[in-house]
Amino acid sequence: MPEPDTRVSGAPPAGRITLKGDLAGLADPVRAVTGAGLPDPLRFVEGEGGRAAWMAPDELLLTVPPDALPAALEELEVGLAGRHALVADVSDARAAFVLEGAGARDVLAKTTPIDLRRASFGPGAFRRTRMGQVAAALACLRDDRMEVLVFRSVAAYAEGLLQTAADPRAPLGLHERPADARS
Repeated sequence: MPEPDTRVSGAPPAGRITLKGDLAGLADPVRAVTGAGLPDPLRFVEGEGGRAAWMAPDELLLTVPPDALPAALEELEVGLAGRHALVADVSDARAAFVLEGAGARDVLAKTTPIDLRRASFGPGAFRRTRMGQVAAALACLRDDRMEVLVFRSVAAYAEGLLQTAADPRAPLGLHERPADARS
């Protein structure tokens, strides 16, 4: 049975900042930039100024509108002055794709080993994983809308993989063959 209609498209441009350090000491600068608090592990939180995603016990990925990036970087540098922390603009190093439609979860299930059931990967969930042969980060924005982040150097591969997985002629159950196709 074909996958329900799922569209794969490039995500709108965004400013992306890697923030590394003791997360407990990063709450105020993160709130100043995104309007959000610190995310729980394997989650992201949205604020009026952007998103904060948990990448590791000592790392966050902040996403802000592209025109807000210079001010966000300055705010973080000032807010973290004198603290041991790393602030890096990774906007140009990442490419993002959006999967939208009823089959978005199934499309990702074809490409990654993570548990994509709604109970494990519902809205607000964020995971670092492998997608095909490359590293990726996945965000569940809504039940029918996912965001995929990859390194820009593998963007063409990632987009091709997602487009292939979204093709209605590539339904789930890739390891099953019809009886008449067995040798």
